[in-house]
Amino acid sequence: MEGDLPHGRARRGAVSGRLSPEDAEEFIRTNTRLASPPHVPEIQLHLADEAHELWQRTEEELQQIGLPPPFWAFAWAGGQGLARYVLDHPESVRGKRVLDFATGSGLVAIAACRAGAGQVRAADTDPFSATACRLNMKANGVSFECTCADLVGTYVDCEVLLAGDVFYDRALAARVEPWFAKLAAQGVTVLVGDPGRAYLPKARMDELAVYSVPVTRALEDAEIRRTTVWRFS
Repeated sequence: MEGDLPHGRARRGAVSGRLSPEDAEEFIRTNTRLASPPHVPEIQLHLADEAHELWQRTEEELQQIGLPPPFWAFAWAGGQGLARYVLDHPESVRGKRVLDFATGSGLVAIAACRAGAGQVRAADTDPFSATACRLNMKANGVSFECTCADLVGTYVDCEVLLAGDVFYDRALAARVEPWFAKLAAQGVTVLVGDPGRAYLPKARMDELAVYSVPVTRALEDAEIRRTTVWRFS
């Protein structure tokens, strides 16, 4: 396992699902249940149970049904910490144009909506993420735009970029870090939630808050992760 990838957590990439949107929704409903992440109990998400077979299936089997690794099925520590920060500090997003990068389940995007963001857009290259986000929007009575485009390195029309748990892989970090730095230099507030992943560029960030976040032992080899919210400087 390279760096500090959680168990079963592969690199994110653009993968075209073979299931129709209707089948994808049925798959998500069948393999998850509506539950609240422990550190953000005011939000409900369609989540897989701890040690769920979803993460036990082989890569070959996942490819056969067109399913990328199901990041959207779990509330990762970085996302929980960042969502908690946004809800506790609504002024960080209130009335602003917000992008939730690598959104997964949409947890942080939902928190931004709840905190009064003026416009929220969520991006994830996994097409299943968009379906999961739509289900989770409905469960929480919010609405935001979803895109499967790979936005890294591009211009994004936002005032705040939120990124939960994106520095777990060397290749992804190498792409994301200069992009975040460029956006920050252009005046975008870049907030990162991270539970101590191996490729976090701490020297380029300012610490804003620290949380002890309950996590899934089957994926993280721990029950609590010390999670920090950083601002890219």
